[in-house]
Amino acid sequence: MIGGGNTAVEEALYLTNHSDDVTLIHRRDSLRAEKILQDRLFANPKISVLWNKTVKSFDAGEDGTLGSLTLVDTQTGEKSSFAAQGGFVAIGHAPSTELFKDKLPIDGGGYLIVEPGTPKTAIPGVFACGDVMDHTYRQAVTAAGTGCMAALDAERYLAEKEFAERAKEAAE
Repeated sequence: MIGGGNTAVEEALYLTNHSDDVTLIHRRDSLRAEKILQDRLFANPKISVLWNKTVKSFDAGEDGTLGSLTLVDTQTGEKSSFAAQGGFVAIGHAPSTELFKDKLPIDGGGYLIVEPGTPKTAIPGVFACGDVMDHTYRQAVTAAGTGCMAALDAERYLAEKEFAERAKEAAE
């Protein structure tokens, strides 16, 4: 697991359900994750931490699958090889919502605010889905699900608007 924030630590802890040997690789000498997560990480005998390292490359083994990582020490610049059968990058998540700044409400984490349980934003006819509004799950399957919700709600919105316009024309 590569990273040092909440997501990386949570994922490292989760991986211990499937592996007896999990290594967290972090570029600094301390984690940014919440203290409770750090305590759980350090208490888990299945997890080791490599401090002050960045990943330069993911290297294939003889069979073509991941065999090792080339690491660089952030303090000395020294390169090393680390045997690995899997690699997961969890180095943060920033939703791409700059486009909507000053147009739609955005929470402190940079996510678009939607009506709970829907993709509806503060502007009628504008819907948000996926990683720009989902600060909890951030998974492709949930992004697809909220995308479907947004598409259905947009279709309904347009149908209602068209119906209202036709009714107005008929009344004139």
